[in-house]
Amino acid sequence: MVNIKIDNIIYEADEDQTILDVAEKAGIRIPTLCHREGVPHYSSCMVCVVKDNKSATFVPSCTALVQPDSDIDVSGPEVILLRKKAVELLLSEHRAECEAPCRIVCPAGLNIPVMNRLIASGNFKSAIKLTYSESCTSDSPCTNCPGYCENACRRKKIDLAVSIRNLQLFISKKLFQENTVQNQDNKSENSIVSEGKDKKSKIKVKRFTSLIGRLEPEELREWLKECSSDEQRYREISDNESAAVEARSCMHCDCRASEDCRLRDLADELSMKDPRGKLVYAPAEKKINMQTNLIFENAKCIKCGLCVRICEDDTENPNLCFINRGFVSIISEPLTEEFNDILKTKTKECIEVCPTGALEYYK
Repeated sequence: MVNIKIDNIIYEADEDQTILDVAEKAGIRIPTLCHREGVPHYSSCMVCVVKDNKSATFVPSCTALVQPDSDIDVSGPEVILLRKKAVELLLSEHRAECEAPCRIVCPAGLNIPVMNRLIASGNFKSAIKLTYSESCTSDSPCTNCPGYCENACRRKKIDLAVSIRNLQLFISKKLFQENTVQNQDNKSENSIVSEGKDKKSKIKVKRFTSLIGRLEPEELREWLKECSSDEQRYREISDNESAAVEARSCMHCDCRASEDCRLRDLADELSMKDPRGKLVYAPAEKKINMQTNLIFENAKCIKCGLCVRICEDDTENPNLCFINRGFVSIISEPLTEEFNDILKTKTKECIEVCPTGALEYYK
């Protein structure tokens, strides 16, 4: 056993422990992105950086082993500044949006992409419930709205904006007609109203939002992979079928991990702003594995390598790996494999370990 001083408090530790291990055991939080318990350590993101006061050097706490009588600073101004720099570097390559453009401009903050997915799948009951939880009434906030969402719709840059306003009005009409306010999922009206108010209050809280930056025409068309482009489009929504067809034209520009993104949470915690310029080492691309229901968006990837390391014990199937070298290295399927043939057994684990929304279930 050795003694280690962390923020002026002395702790006992084993020599084979990392600084991060000792800090966590002591209840001291050090943020991490590329570290996960049970996965081989690999210092990548550098957001867990701490200062060794004796040597006046900065080290990644996830891999640095404790030294006898060391004096570690985990929360000083220099440490926080370096963490901000590390996050800023990650964000400079993070060509992704936390929220879809349609939702950002919506005065009511409606979760339009989720609504579209529910309608597209024919889950009208959940769509009605979502509408009520967000508005707390059967009166739609879209009734007198000029349709800011449709003006911001990214699909508009390709052909025709999704008929978002009419889809919302259609679901509100169904809510009124079917009188489904009472006892949805064994909840009383009051509890649903309370839930709706809670959700609305969360939307109003200003959170960190990453922006994707300028998209090239071929990159913009990558979003068409998430919608049906060969179906008839409907401006007027008159029934369930027309609603579902039009909803399937949504390109789903939102991030599926917007409420569970460790990078976004850390940027919030550090009061970060999204860098104005984005570094482009690879084009924005959506890869969809129809066999495992996995979607991979490399523009959201911070190259932490967790998804690669968690699959190292699987030698029977092709999995994700690093390709290229240096700054242009990216995570991808092996050069000799198709994306539809990888991650046959580790899809769930890779999605759970991903600190951003780069890996998510497609549907």
